[in-house]
Amino acid sequence: MKKQHTKNDGHNHEEHSGIFGKKTELYFAILSGLFFFAGLFIELATGLPEKIAIYSYMAAYFFGGYYTTLEAIEKVKKGEFEIDFLMIVAAIGAAYIGSWEEGALLLFLFSIGHAMEKYAMNKAKKSIEALGELSPKTALVKRNNEIVTVPVEELKINDVIVVKPNTKIAADGVVIKGTSSVNQASITGESIPVDKFALSDTNNLPDFKDIDKSNVVFTGTINGNSVLEVKVLKVSEDSTISRLIQMVSEVETQKSPTQLLTKKFEKWFVPTVIIFVIILCFAYLILDETYKESLYRAISVLVAASPCALAISTPSAVLSGISRAARGGVLIKGGRPLEDLGSLTTIAFDKTGTLTEGKPRLTNAIALNGFDENEFLQLVLDVESLSNHPLAKAISKDIKSKYNLEPKNQAANIKAIQGKGISASYKEDVVWIGNQKLMEDNTIPIDATIASQMSELLKKGHTAMLVVINKKLIGLLSVMDTPRESAKSTLQRLKEIGISKMIMLTGDHQNVGDSIAKEIGLTEAKGNLLPEDKVKAIQELKEKYKKIAMVGDGVNDAPAMANSTVGIAMGAAGSDVALETADVALMSDKIENLPFVIGLSRKSKKIIKLF
Repeated sequence: MKKQHTKNDGHNHEEHSGIFGKKTELYFAILSGLFFFAGLFIELATGLPEKIAIYSYMAAYFFGGYYTTLEAIEKVKKGEFEIDFLMIVAAIGAAYIGSWEEGALLLFLFSIGHAMEKYAMNKAKKSIEALGELSPKTALVKRNNEIVTVPVEELKINDVIVVKPNTKIAADGVVIKGTSSVNQASITGESIPVDKFALSDTNNLPDFKDIDKSNVVFTGTINGNSVLEVKVLKVSEDSTISRLIQMVSEVETQKSPTQLLTKKFEKWFVPTVIIFVIILCFAYLILDETYKESLYRAISVLVAASPCALAISTPSAVLSGISRAARGGVLIKGGRPLEDLGSLTTIAFDKTGTLTEGKPRLTNAIALNGFDENEFLQLVLDVESLSNHPLAKAISKDIKSKYNLEPKNQAANIKAIQGKGISASYKEDVVWIGNQKLMEDNTIPIDATIASQMSELLKKGHTAMLVVINKKLIGLLSVMDTPRESAKSTLQRLKEIGISKMIMLTGDHQNVGDSIAKEIGLTEAKGNLLPEDKVKAIQELKEKYKKIAMVGDGVNDAPAMANSTVGIAMGAAGSDVALETADVALMSDKIENLPFVIGLSRKSKKIIKLF
């Protein structure tokens, strides 16, 4: 089932502690199965007395029926007669007529299913706890010309917080002093840190969502190398992170349609079966048979009517499918997502870390105006090696690996020019590396051909930079979060097996999304999306296409995955939150496993229908 985690869904979801702690119920279910199979082996494959097998079945009864009995008693006290009660009565009846193995099997199957549901519930709780960990617990606040440390819960609207370099931002707000690059991947999924600038006029501010993105920061994002002062515009419970927690929480506690149908079925089915069995006990009054024969028939009907006895084939098919997926590096969390995967025609993808590598790579390093290429690369490497900016690190790393170069320490006096680039001295020359605005500020002419080349790169989603020495343009650089090598072939394979709509949902600029989508063969790309925007997009797609999967790897993808029909997480690269929220995890971090698991789901559905 998908996300059955409501507190009042007819199951008692209180934690059962015991000798094994919170996992006691799961271990009891496993022990029940071990004793059941041991009894079966003793009965069929050894010459031991029958009572030895019965003792083993009794042990299976105890471990399989312990927690089921506790919950049945609690519900009967409330006047509720549900599946728990029917399982216990059926198992007792099976023992009465000597069918110990049938009763043990009933209790084992029911207890393992119930324990796995509790396990899934705990995983959902952990996903919400993991989201909470993203937010720092304290903040540095300016009060009465002093900086004091306060819990984030005590922050008030219009407080001014100080954010030190390389620390998490404690509140949603607007930058009022300083400039810095902020890593927003945890919230927006953007692969490249975003430059933030102080807003000159913080009086008469518009709504938070209407303030320019270059001026606002979010709770849980990571500041770069400069100090920022931020005016708090949202208190802790209203922050973006809190909204993420709320969205995941709400979906995790919703009842699925199948669950609601099951509850209605239980409400009438269990009492009907009990009444019918009681009537059958008195069949001897109108039939030519003894009371014992009538009782035997009634108990046989009771055992046969138990849902586990009727549905042994389906769990077997589901478990086989899940086991086969696990051998292929895919974790499927239950039968419902396994079945739903096979009926999909639409899949939404996050970009960063899912379809792309999740980190910027050097895509172009072009020497211009006759400048020697090797000298150009060495200059760029020496200058960028001095910078801590993520883009500079990416450029340095790729020049070293692609061109087999090492820094010669010929650069010095590096200076970051926020939002524009850097300047430095190289040997005895002055070097600038940055965007067109930096060149304009330093009156460096850019001819029409280079300007057009820059514009084309920007349209394709690259971050483009010019390199200048002593006011002479000598080269062009560009970086980009590049697609995974297997992305294009995987999407083609998905198309071949019937996935007709493949949509990218990304926090990056629309140009970036469009460029990646065109390169790897997506149907559509939606850019500039915050987590709540992704949720809205998923809901709209569900209304249009009925069922949709969401594939992602980050915290910002968790609410969208929770709202999808099937949430799929990139396992090795994925955040804990994404993994806990997802129904399916590609544990080997190979997106090419997606066609495999969808094909497996379709085969499993066919087998279930045959049964």
